Amino acid sequence: MVWRDGFVPVLSTTGLTALRDALRADDFRLVQGATTTPPPLMCVQDWPVEAACALGYCGWMGDGLDTVGGVEEFFAKCCFEADQRLGEPAACRWFLNWFDDTPRDEMRRDLLAEVELALAERVPVDLPVLLANAITAA
Repeated sequence: MVWRDGFVPVLSTTGLTALRDALRADDFRLVQGATTTPPPLMCVQDWPVEAACALGYCGWMGDGLDTVGGVEEFFAKCCFEADQRLGEPAACRWFLNWFDDTPRDEMRRDLLAEVELALAERVPVDLPVLLANAITAA
């Protein structure tokens, strides 16, 4: 519920697509137990991101945020908006704790299913056919 109703509505399709690809490939840059690598400290706010959690990964690899500070701000905004959507202070923690504490293979499997569901609801199944028809017609 927290993922579907809280986070999915605030994440871009490009962010979800990047996360899907990372989950499928077991990208080592998708990390558990941290928001970003390097950690979001004031002294490294302008440093490039080397790795990020699921939310941070969406902002970093999907939306083009490339600094620790930018990804941290994105993460905080996503959490705030999820809490607002769910009407519960710190509701985001239920997803964040699950993501951090679940064994990696299980997390990847379960979150991948959720991300694919979210993308399927956004992108029509016939989109490749529509695109091919548009290219042929042009």
